[in-house]
Amino acid sequence: MDHVLVVEDEPSLLLLLSRLLAGAGYQVTQASNGQSALRCSLRQQFDLVILDLMLPDLRGEDVLAELLGSRAETKVLVLSSVTDLSRRVGVLDHGAVDFLAKPFAGAELMARVRARIRHGSGDRTGSIRRYLTGAGLELDLERHELIIDGRRIDLSQREFALLAHLLHRTPAVCTRQELLSDVWGLSFDPGTNVVEVYMRRLRAKLTISRIETVRNVGYRLVAC
Repeated sequence: MDHVLVVEDEPSLLLLLSRLLAGAGYQVTQASNGQSALRCSLRQQFDLVILDLMLPDLRGEDVLAELLGSRAETKVLVLSSVTDLSRRVGVLDHGAVDFLAKPFAGAELMARVRARIRHGSGDRTGSIRRYLTGAGLELDLERHELIIDGRRIDLSQREFALLAHLLHRTPAVCTRQELLSDVWGLSFDPGTNVVEVYMRRLRAKLTISRIETVRNVGYRLVAC
C-alpha cells in the first residue's frame, strides 16, 4: 500500500485530505507542522509528501529542502494558497514534483497523486494530463482556463475547482454536500447558498447551459 505524508496545519483541511487519500486506498500519516513532518520523514520513507507552504513553525520551502536533503528520492507535491509566482516556481525549481493551488478540486488532487506515485521514485520530470474534457468543454489544468469553441475564458480559483470537479465526475450527479466537501472543504452544510451562487457564475460563463440541476439530488454536466 502506498504511503502518503500530509503536512497541513489547518485541522479541517488535514482531515479532508486524509479522508480523500484513505478512501482511495492510501496509507496516510498526518503532520500539522514542519518539525513533525521532518521527524516522520526521518523514521520512514513515503511514496509522496503533500506539503503546505504556510506552516506555523517553519517555512514550507525550508521543510522541502530538509526533506530532499535527507532523502533525495522523496517526491513532494506542494499544496498551497500562496499567490506569489516566484515562490510557486521556486519550489518546483528546488525539487517539488508538482504544485497545486488552493482551493482545489478533490478529484484533481487525487489525479495528481496517482500520477506522481505512478512515475516512480526516480522520475521528477514526468508530465501530468494538462487538459480535462467532457460535455463539450475543455479545461486547461495548467493555465486554469476554460476553452469553448477555441475561446479561452478566465475562471476564478473557486470556479475552476468547481468545474474541474464536475468534469471529473461526468456524467454522474454531484450532490450539494459532495461539492461543499470536495470543493470548499466543508464537512457540514453551514446553510449557505455558496454552491448556488457559483453555479450561476459558471452557467453565465458557459453561455450554453451545460450544468443540469437534478432536483433534490445535485448537479451534473451534460453535452449540448
